[in-house]
Amino acid sequence: MSFKVAFIGAGSIGFTRGLLRDLLAVPEFNNIEVAFCDINQHNLDMVTELCQRDIRENGLNIQIQPTTDRREALKDAKYVLCTIRVGGLEAFATDVDIPLKYGVDQCVGDTLCAGGIMYGQRGIAEMLDICKDIREQSAPDVLLLNYSNPMVMLTWACNKYGGVRTIGLCHGVQHGHHQIAEAFGLKMNEVDIVCAGINHQTWYIKASHEGKDLTGDLLEAFEKHPEYSRTEKVRIDMLRRFGYYSTESNGHLSEYVPWYRKRPEEIKDWIDLGNWINGETGGYLRVCTEGRNWFETDFPNWMKDEPMQFAPEKRGGEHGSYIIEGLETGRVYRGHFNTVNNGVISNLPDDAIIEAPGYVDRNGISMPHVGDLPLGPAAVCNVSISVQRLAVEAAVHGDDKLLRQAFMMDPLVGAVCNPKEIWQMVDEMLVAQAEWLPQYGDAIAAAEARLAAGNLIPTKEYEGAARLKVKTVAEMQQDRDAANKNAGESDKGKDREKVQQ
Repeated sequence: MSFKVAFIGAGSIGFTRGLLRDLLAVPEFNNIEVAFCDINQHNLDMVTELCQRDIRENGLNIQIQPTTDRREALKDAKYVLCTIRVGGLEAFATDVDIPLKYGVDQCVGDTLCAGGIMYGQRGIAEMLDICKDIREQSAPDVLLLNYSNPMVMLTWACNKYGGVRTIGLCHGVQHGHHQIAEAFGLKMNEVDIVCAGINHQTWYIKASHEGKDLTGDLLEAFEKHPEYSRTEKVRIDMLRRFGYYSTESNGHLSEYVPWYRKRPEEIKDWIDLGNWINGETGGYLRVCTEGRNWFETDFPNWMKDEPMQFAPEKRGGEHGSYIIEGLETGRVYRGHFNTVNNGVISNLPDDAIIEAPGYVDRNGISMPHVGDLPLGPAAVCNVSISVQRLAVEAAVHGDDKLLRQAFMMDPLVGAVCNPKEIWQMVDEMLVAQAEWLPQYGDAIAAAEARLAAGNLIPTKEYEGAARLKVKTVAEMQQDRDAANKNAGESDKGKDREKVQQ
């Protein structure tokens, strides 16, 4: 069995190495073609060298095709795995730091809120270029599996404007599933779930064990759990008030809704600093920065460590390899996928990108009808969908008025800022990110002129309610295993209950 898989953004060590291991753990895939593409030659070289070592040590003859030429990587590809971060950590820092000047305190800033909206503007412009190359270079039946955030916005743009069949993939549902099982003292495979909504705001509308519905008992179970009662306060409060548990972590969820991060003096009441994902200001930016610095410094030692094993019992939980396995071998896989709604969830808009249960086999990807979400969770999702739709259209058309409207409609930005503050914040972010926003040339020039003219609304030097400093390489060397795990995992909150800062 031979086909080509192209990794776009292959310099992302956390995703690339694990996804490749998962693919090559499938026995039928020991003769596939693999292409790695990244704009950063140095990162590409390191990841290629490490992954090629893994392949060699597992006794396979696959030769990775590394290139900075995207069209070359995409030529004849049947599957494209995308893990890009447009603007890298430099742009990411402005997603976090500029909104802080206006009092918008984000934990992550890559899905919604000010940071997520701007991340979408950068990503959509690039994703549409990638889609053009895919249409012109790849196999006619190519499937784009998108891991890049903001998941909904990028997947929406690719499907509506990119002309490429695109599925968005995330690992959030699996984590919440694990937590629900643990809260009841069960194993994951003993608890069946139905989870539906939009990415990072997906709701466990049913959880059951041996036919018994557990959904109504979730609040009591989480309130009594010794760890989750401390680390998941926002999620538990949302469960208390909306009746259903949400997929996303405490820190992520707190920045998507208007109630938990709008008053600096209250933020610490809702978060926990034992792990970044529980709500730390700029926490994801910090751990990504630490991971990059560690990998670049410690890379020679990675080459001396044990290689990854390509074995079924070593496969990770990311959906991508299982989807490809189902399509190619016919083995049935059930997961949760991000697709165009088209009636799957009947009280969310048809054009929205929803996350819901799906099945894969040789016949394709099938999304069963879910029906209505409960009214409260649907209302939360619909607010975010309005922001996402505005942001997508703004990015595609370079329309800064729609962009500003997306900021105004965002729940947390709107709770913290007035319209004049939002207009000025957008000006600052457009100018700071100009090199990654080719569609906004005229708007950026006008924003620069306004900022230079003076008479600006005063802002403040604000580090946020709960910001921790980036660890130095020397500090990380004190626990090399933890540093390796942070740098090497696609999911940097995977062992959130076990990691202490």
